[in-house]
Amino acid sequence: MPRPAVVLDTNVVVSAHLNLDGFERFVLDMSIAGTILACYSDSILHEYRNVLLRPKFGLTRSLVELSLELIVRAGRRVTPGKGVSAAGDLDDNKFLECAEEARAQFLITGNKRHFPRSWRGTAVVSAREFVEILIPELE
Repeated sequence: MPRPAVVLDTNVVVSAHLNLDGFERFVLDMSIAGTILACYSDSILHEYRNVLLRPKFGLTRSLVELSLELIVRAGRRVTPGKGVSAAGDLDDNKFLECAEEARAQFLITGNKRHFPRSWRGTAVVSAREFVEILIPELE
């Protein structure tokens, strides 16, 4: 099976940095290892950086920059062609735009209520749901 294309919501990336044993960390590790293809846009990468660098998280700039470099190296940058306004939180539309442009199979988020159940062929799932879907394929 070809590796699935995914879009990671910022809350997944942040959770992966704060909880090294969670499903979010497993998903981020799979993307960095190339098991899955994490797709991102410039605006998503910008949001990752800004949120990860918030003082309340206590992450160093060097750790954040290294993490982003690994995401960029292993992932695929896309440039969405059109705007979308389907997310409950307007700031989340960039993830739907990226998923559509990348033809991603999954948008992985910790806030499913902010998104439609699916978007133009992209399933919106939690990190746990994604791992439960993917694990049988990895055997």
